[in-house]
Amino acid sequence: MKLMVIGSGGREHAVIRKLKENPAVEAIYALPGNGGIAADAVCVDIGAKDIDGAVRFAKEHAIDFAVVTPDDPLVLGMVDALEAAGVPCFGPDRKAAMIEGSKVFSKDLMKKYGIPTASYEVFTDAAAALEYVKTVPLPTVVKADGLALGKGVLIAQTREEAVDAVKSIMEDRKFGASGDQIVVEEFLTGPEVSVLAFTDGKTVKPMVSSMDHKRAHDDDKGLNTGGMGTVAPNPYYTKDVADVCMQTIFKPTIAAMAAEGRPFKGCLYFGLMLTPDGPKVIEYNCRFGDPETQVVLPLMESDLLTAMMACRNGTLAQTDVRFSGKHACCVIMASDGYPESYEKGYEITCDEGIKAQVYVAGAKLEDGKLLTNGGRVLGVTAVADDLPAAIRAAYADVEKVHFGNAYYRHDIGQRALKALEK
Repeated sequence: MKLMVIGSGGREHAVIRKLKENPAVEAIYALPGNGGIAADAVCVDIGAKDIDGAVRFAKEHAIDFAVVTPDDPLVLGMVDALEAAGVPCFGPDRKAAMIEGSKVFSKDLMKKYGIPTASYEVFTDAAAALEYVKTVPLPTVVKADGLALGKGVLIAQTREEAVDAVKSIMEDRKFGASGDQIVVEEFLTGPEVSVLAFTDGKTVKPMVSSMDHKRAHDDDKGLNTGGMGTVAPNPYYTKDVADVCMQTIFKPTIAAMAAEGRPFKGCLYFGLMLTPDGPKVIEYNCRFGDPETQVVLPLMESDLLTAMMACRNGTLAQTDVRFSGKHACCVIMASDGYPESYEKGYEITCDEGIKAQVYVAGAKLEDGKLLTNGGRVLGVTAVADDLPAAIRAAYADVEKVHFGNAYYRHDIGQRALKALEK
């Protein structure tokens, strides 16, 4: 089989590595991929949002199956276009991708179908929103409606911050048209859990849970990022919690989307908060999370391509989806200064003896050298029988990866270890 994977980050690198395990796979093309992915797939200079280019390439190269992973092409309808051209795809169509493409849509969906989430109000008028945030309990959460590279959620601790959040999104247009509408919602407390799930629109099979670390610096300080590291499984996500989530969140969400004429096929990401009142949905994503994928897929024992094809073909109920009982830790190595300004172009080198998986997110090949080319440069993922061993192994191999201005957090997994002590 010839496969095509859309995207260019560490998530795509992890997906490609896992897909390669299937003996039927003879070639994988990454559109556009990156300098590190080039070691595992043929990188093609076609942008992730270039739908016409992707369709043309798929036809010319007789692609048997396409995997669309980033949010933008899914929301823009790349799956619809590829399927219309006769290319089977993993990923939701445009109508189903709306669950991430519009926070207003997803909040209204949860309200309509009784799926637990934070209370909220929607605004299309800045003046009305500004009046409202002057009265809400603090802290409060202000969200741009549309996609914003994972940065469209602002937590306001003070009245001034709430006003500034509304102004930056709706008046200053910080996220462009994504801020035409905003959601102002209740601030929830409790441990956060990420759960990725395979679904074919009828059946839902969750993957192993994970815990993300969003803040740039140790002790959860600094700016929000795309994610500085992950561990799996998440110790807060017990079997009892998983059973509650299946009955009150996962199954009802899949049923709600089908009832709305938007059956969801692909990977649905559930961002959850385990509140004192039970699990609630913080957000949905219409695709694999990044960097959650880098700890979830290394723990998958069954075949990824088979699961993806089952999601597309409606046969997930009959398909084996299995994860090991082991633990994984991923430490993101970033360019110092991320998520704001940072320098690029430093050579990446690795010592011998690395046992971890190194997934490359932001790098380019130049004259045979791998150079940094992004904020998050790579993720180092180790798997072990227990979490402390996985954390130790990941950090031991981080020490064997080198590039100028490298930066990483030193406390990935520490919150999870504290949870295990309870």
